[in-house]
Amino acid sequence: MSVADNPVVREAIRRLDAFGDAAYGRMLLRCLDDTLARTIRTMPDGTVFVVTGDIPAMWLRDSTTQLMPFLAIMRDDRSLQDLVIAVLRRQFWQIQRDPYANAFNSGPSGRAHDPDDLCDDPWVWERKYEVDSLAFPLLLAHRLWCATGRTDHLAEAVRTARTVIRLWRVEQDHESLSPYRFVRHSGPPSDTLGGAGRGTPVARTGMTWSGFRPSDDACAFGYNVPANLCASAALTAVTRMARSLGDAVLEQEAAALAAELRAATERHGVVTHPEFGQIYAYEVDGLGNALLIDDANMPSLLSLPITAGVPVDDPLYAATRAFVRSPANPTWYRGSAAEGVGSPHTPPDHIWPIAIAVDGLTSDDPAHARRNLRMLLDTDAGTGAMHESFHKDDPGKFTRPWFSWANAMYAELALDTVGLGTRPLWAARAPSSRAHLPDPGRGGSVPVPQC
Repeated sequence: MSVADNPVVREAIRRLDAFGDAAYGRMLLRCLDDTLARTIRTMPDGTVFVVTGDIPAMWLRDSTTQLMPFLAIMRDDRSLQDLVIAVLRRQFWQIQRDPYANAFNSGPSGRAHDPDDLCDDPWVWERKYEVDSLAFPLLLAHRLWCATGRTDHLAEAVRTARTVIRLWRVEQDHESLSPYRFVRHSGPPSDTLGGAGRGTPVARTGMTWSGFRPSDDACAFGYNVPANLCASAALTAVTRMARSLGDAVLEQEAAALAAELRAATERHGVVTHPEFGQIYAYEVDGLGNALLIDDANMPSLLSLPITAGVPVDDPLYAATRAFVRSPANPTWYRGSAAEGVGSPHTPPDHIWPIAIAVDGLTSDDPAHARRNLRMLLDTDAGTGAMHESFHKDDPGKFTRPWFSWANAMYAELALDTVGLGTRPLWAARAPSSRAHLPDPGRGGSVPVPQC
């Protein structure tokens, strides 16, 4: 399956060619087609399993982000719409099976990242509990509705949302109520939780606890700030889906928890930095400890406009963004090949293409976005693909030769730089004027459904 004949993709390539290098458009097509050709597995039940790349498991977060750029090109493509709905149904089934798991097998094979983990479910590849694993499929369900008007997946989405809300409520009081434990005896300390698998102590704050970050590394402090803001945005999406189905009870429950998470995060997750003033911390514990860092994996602090509905011009975000893009952030690297955010998950001095794309998408300067797109093109080490990370001075030193999420983020940025991306689905805006998706056939736009 290829999107070469998709009218939005054709128009995007035409506009990218105007930048003076046909490589921009070739990379866009290659990244989109690679997802369709190499990561998609149709299952006997009609759902779709999505491998993350060079690991044969399906991550709830990764499978969402791998499909996000397709939302911009599927308005008139029923087959792409059906594909995303089939992936959503697989995600919903996985969440219902084990909402604490972050990655799954395609069948009950018993394959696992580490067979000694405290999990004996043969369907589960890894049971690292991450708040964002539950938030991202709900965001995808809502954005698909907004992009296409399709509603045949909403009933399953809101049914899954009830499971998610129950768990996030439990994890608001992790110390007293949570049954979750994670112990891994092999690997680095970041691969397991202390406190006999409970994690480091936390106070009850109103935020919801997470054992692991979106990088799959253990949280230093149990309340991950970008994940809580992302969860709040996902719950806001649930309120709209529930309202459309006439489920007033769920609408109220989702709205209440969304407000609690956002208020608690603003109360406990904001710190005063001596150089940048009030900024979001990356993690806190409610006991006075805060981690000032960012991680390339989304949701990140840098990605809050994309993943949490935070406006790019919000003063708190702007200050946080300035911190993230400075030497004060331990994961910000600038070298002879590129600059951008890395992760404790990968070696020092390694920049993530995902973060370069996010930095471009969340900039209000089109020239900055184009510069970042060029940076991505120039740091693929001649492989024709985005990698997990690469050395700031030598793109030939990279991690993971095939990482589909990074390919998707190149596509997101490429489409956005020519005005054909998913921005109308996530950019915070006043309800009016800008609720449109591109219509390359007419050179104008078509209304997004009121979702």
